[in-house]
Amino acid sequence: ALNLVACQSIQLRSPIKVKEPLQNAKERYAGPGIEKTQWKEDSLTHQNLISLPKPKGRILVSAYGFRDQSGQYKQAPSNGFSTAVSQGANAILIKAVRDSGWFVPIEREALQNLLTERKIIRSGLRGTTGEIPPLLGASILFEGGIIGYDSNIKTGGAGVKYFGLGVAEQYRVDQVTVSLRAIDIYSGKIINTVVVNKSIFSKETTGGFYRFIRFKRLLEMEAGYTRNEPVQLALVDAIETSVLKMVVEGVKLNLWSLANPKDIQHPLIPPDPPRKKK
Repeated sequence: ALNLVACQSIQLRSPIKVKEPLQNAKERYAGPGIEKTQWKEDSLTHQNLISLPKPKGRILVSAYGFRDQSGQYKQAPSNGFSTAVSQGANAILIKAVRDSGWFVPIEREALQNLLTERKIIRSGLRGTTGEIPPLLGASILFEGGIIGYDSNIKTGGAGVKYFGLGVAEQYRVDQVTVSLRAIDIYSGKIINTVVVNKSIFSKETTGGFYRFIRFKRLLEMEAGYTRNEPVQLALVDAIETSVLKMVVEGVKLNLWSLANPKDIQHPLIPPDPPRKKK
């Protein structure tokens, strides 16, 4: 059962008005709602990522690792040795970088395996005129990781019981934080950095019936439904958003250029805020 304690400020005037807007009250007791992110269809973030305007030229980038730096584990009753987020975030980053159309990712995480295969090829070319081309060098290095995972940043719910019949709803909001920075290979200067937060929503709805229908005859029924937003989908959304912000902010900072200068008016590129007059 859910015990709910809530207070609202009410103005005792005619007509009676509630200070808190209805939408805020609904979000407080019913939760912010599960975002429409599904495996079977692209999220809005991914659609925006692949809809970016074309670049003047694609940039060679490398990413050696995009790891979990939060140190968080799943809460009980899950296995205490299971991490809260995926340990394969670098694969998600590489795909997001490639899908953006602005960068050409270069393999670095499995560099040792790549060098081993090249040695095998060289050994087969000995005594011949054939040569293996050199590896490409990147211009930008992407670094960062999952820097935070916070549980229960917002909880709440509502419930009612009458004459043995009751229904209740609870929700919980977690949050994953991702940081991504771009480094100039030639100078080592950090040219840009972005931080993205993504909420993870869980909701539980329960109902029950508890009543004596006859003397010494008790009828009790319970039912419930729980829906949890997949953490993996939230992580994908956060990483894709970080790449999207990196591209847009890079355009605003003149780090890279648009193929068509008129695309600066693209809906995904917000205009500069108006300057205040002195």
